[in-house]
Amino acid sequence: MEKGPFSVEWLARSSRGGAREMPGESRPSPPQTPPSVPADTSRDREAAKRRSPGHEAESAGAAPGRSRTKFSAAQLQELESSFREQRYIGAGEKRRLAAVLNLSQSQIKTWFQNRRMKFKRQTQDAR
Repeated sequence: MEKGPFSVEWLARSSRGGAREMPGESRPSPPQTPPSVPADTSRDREAAKRRSPGHEAESAGAAPGRSRTKFSAAQLQELESSFREQRYIGAGEKRRLAAVLNLSQSQIKTWFQNRRMKFKRQTQDAR
């Protein structure tokens, strides 16, 4: 198998968007930030501004600016009742619950997913 003209270094630069010329051509490259030092982006600064005090320890996967939904006792009662009847919610029931409980369909879907995981943990712990 014949090797192509592309070096590992050239491929690494091209994957970062730094190399546009063919191998063998040279042009000065801009100074690179060492990988150990994270670059401060405007997106990072914006996310830091939206963070409220006391939430610094939250996971990085959480959506910035989105607070946790606190369900009322009546909403939980209706959701639990529906869950006892059927663990997997259909589209019609999801729409009905969303309208009755004044929640979005995605909130209903997420609640059911989380409740199934809780149910799974409880049944595994009981063994």
